[in-house]
Amino acid sequence: MKRKVLTVFLGVILIVGVFSCQVYATSTKKNAMSEEEVQTMVNQKVQEAVSSAVTQMQAEQNAQNTTIENEEKENKSNGIGMVAAAIATGLGCIGAGIAVAVVASSAVGAISENPSLLGKTIIFAGLAEGIAIYGLIIAIMILNKV
Repeated sequence: MKRKVLTVFLGVILIVGVFSCQVYATSTKKNAMSEEEVQTMVNQKVQEAVSSAVTQMQAEQNAQNTTIENEEKENKSNGIGMVAAAIATGLGCIGAGIAVAVVASSAVGAISENPSLLGKTIIFAGLAEGIAIYGLIIAIMILNKV
């Protein structure tokens, strides 16, 4: 029985204490903010501004890094395209040189035996030189894609 009375008494004291603290807090609260609250609010705003500035700087840095990486990739692909165009032109000209050397030496021998073959041999030499033109056309097409 003593315990029940003691428990009820402590409960009533607890309820009255909480209620009185709430009444005291609402009655003494002022409309103006204290200096500590103002300082806390200023610190929070400064931290928010600094964090947003840092975030913006990081975003700009990431964008700049992405741009640099894209330029490096584009430069590499441009370099590969230039090498491909050079190979197409070079191999075309080498093939044409070999073909013209064979056709021209044979043409000179054929013309020395029969001078009426001059027109036919010039056509064969022209066809051999066309190989170089084909290589040049392929190189131009590659450079247009780069």
